[in-house]
Amino acid sequence: MTQRRGRVLIASDKFKGSLSAAEVADRVAVGVRRVRPQVAIEALPIADGGDGTVAAAVTAGFERRELTVTGPLGTPVTAAFALRGDTAVVEMAQAAGLQLLPRGTFVPLTGTTHGVGELLRAALDAGARTVVLGVGGSATTDGGAGMLAALGARLLDADGAPVARGGAPLRTLATVDLTGLDPRLADTEIILASDVDNPLTGPRGAAAVYGPQKGASEQDVEVLDQALAHYARVLGRAAGPRAAELVTAPGAGAAGGVGYGALVALDATFRPGVRVLMDVLDFDTALRRADLVVTGEGSLDRQTLHGKAPAGVAEAARAAGRPVVAVCGRLAVSGAELAAAGFTAAYALTDLEPDPRRCIEQAGPLLERLAERLAAERL
Repeated sequence: MTQRRGRVLIASDKFKGSLSAAEVADRVAVGVRRVRPQVAIEALPIADGGDGTVAAAVTAGFERRELTVTGPLGTPVTAAFALRGDTAVVEMAQAAGLQLLPRGTFVPLTGTTHGVGELLRAALDAGARTVVLGVGGSATTDGGAGMLAALGARLLDADGAPVARGGAPLRTLATVDLTGLDPRLADTEIILASDVDNPLTGPRGAAAVYGPQKGASEQDVEVLDQALAHYARVLGRAAGPRAAELVTAPGAGAAGGVGYGALVALDATFRPGVRVLMDVLDFDTALRRADLVVTGEGSLDRQTLHGKAPAGVAEAARAAGRPVVAVCGRLAVSGAELAAAGFTAAYALTDLEPDPRRCIEQAGPLLERLAERLAAERL
């Protein structure tokens, strides 16, 4: 086939459980070069605010800063944020993510976001005055209470003692004192980056929708939803009437309610995660250089089309008049749905290997073969 496109931009998210976003880009590049060695390739791993967000920022030139923080179990974990100039990228999954829990262990009622606040404080210490707070993949449902406590807020029970960590203990919350919040927050822009727009409570809230993924039983979900509603009422007495309005704001229910805590107490601004990361990574500049865009993630399904990283890339590429194709582990949407979302085509590992287990185990070599096919047909 005659070469039609001279420069490829690879802007894929991770294949969860098998390849990081950077590894996806490397494997696609290897496959493309086998078939079209003359093609120029630019890699810009992308994320939507969940796990992998810091890695994407580091790949784009941010500096990785590591520190020890409090994990979701209340024990120390090593976490990192990314820094460039006075802009920091903080990924809550680094400090409160499900991947930090031992296999088979869940803490739906007691998991804490205290380490997220410690990461934010470290970013302020490093000179950050704009902080992108990427939320997703959390093991917690504490409304961001732990995060606020780490930043200086006092959350007290009726006896004046600090409330225990986690979502369920918020039922005993009597007062919130925000006067001790780190004063640097007042001069810092906090951008809440998330791929979900759920409210804090109710049938679409943090506990009901995402609690079961974190090990919550039906009874746990009820406990957590009631605890978050009580937390919002008490926090509202300290933060003012706007707190009640923000209970139903898009993103309030993100990551177990961390979104709500950030919106109310940190005056954060909610934006779709992939768009925020694309801005931080200067995606549009790279897009203008490209003739073809390759994006993707492990499972390309209807959830992908509603705010996930590949959908954001496809939307931007279509607006710029650039064709975009997807690579994925499995494809669970129709051709018509793909076209409507801006994708020219999609290539799945399951096209080569129908066994999902083998797709995960052999994702790298299979992706290289898939990229060879893509290059032969699209370049």
